Amino acid sequence: MPRLLALGFFLASLLGCSNAFFYPYRAHVQTPEHLGLAYEDVYFNANDGTRLHAWWLPAQGKALGTILFLHGNAENISTHIMAVRWLPAKQFNVFLLDYRGYGASEGAPTLAGVQDDVESALRTLISKKGVDSDRLIVFGQSLGGAIAIHNVAHSSYRRHVRALVVESAFAGYRQIAREKLADFWLTWPFQWPLSWTVSDDYSPADSVDRISPIPFLIIQGDQDPIVPVHHGQRLFELAREPKQLWMVRGGGHIQAFQSQRYRDRFVAYLTEILSASRADHK
Repeated sequence: MPRLLALGFFLASLLGCSNAFFYPYRAHVQTPEHLGLAYEDVYFNANDGTRLHAWWLPAQGKALGTILFLHGNAENISTHIMAVRWLPAKQFNVFLLDYRGYGASEGAPTLAGVQDDVESALRTLISKKGVDSDRLIVFGQSLGGAIAIHNVAHSSYRRHVRALVVESAFAGYRQIAREKLADFWLTWPFQWPLSWTVSDDYSPADSVDRISPIPFLIIQGDQDPIVPVHHGQRLFELAREPKQLWMVRGGGHIQAFQSQRYRDRFVAYLTEILSASRADHK
């Protein structure tokens, strides 16, 4: 994947675009039903009219909260569902969004477009029957984490978000483009000039200090070959309290929740955050 990304950046950067971050796949390889999960197909429009698709996984039992899940740059929710399939059993609703151009969502992905998608997903969740709109968590992995940071920092719905969690998120689009270009011999000589053709308008590093006072959790594998550890460290340094950084020892890219230890720790973290939020709202 690192070489594929580097080659993608090379080809896309020649055209001066940022779409090398997106590797959408249209077909669903499985549904939640195949995994024994209850679910609902949800269709809604983004603010610009693009028709979007998501899966709603209801909590088993009384919901503690609702998680908006933002997946990484490749494939679609039918593969990324494996990262969150365990959360309904822990009493969390999960809303899995496919960005425009992914899965059954219409359109083609752009950095500006996916921000619209996330904002529209929050709007949809807040008005969804049975959802406590004051108990929302945004959880993004890899590219989804980068998207989430900018969105939550600027969202008109941020007052409803009780926590932002990102795993293996990079600090800047231009920075990660430069690093991926440097990884591949064909693109190494062009890393600086070509990286400047990548837009940094939605850079997580430029927005992360605006997350506060929303609790912010960064999860980062210290052996991540896709998004190096210094990205998580930089985001943590730039963020304001309340914030936490969980460094996954020996962890690779978005691998924390393969471990029961981190699943249990995550549920405990969210439960504590939501309990504190409930007390604040009394």
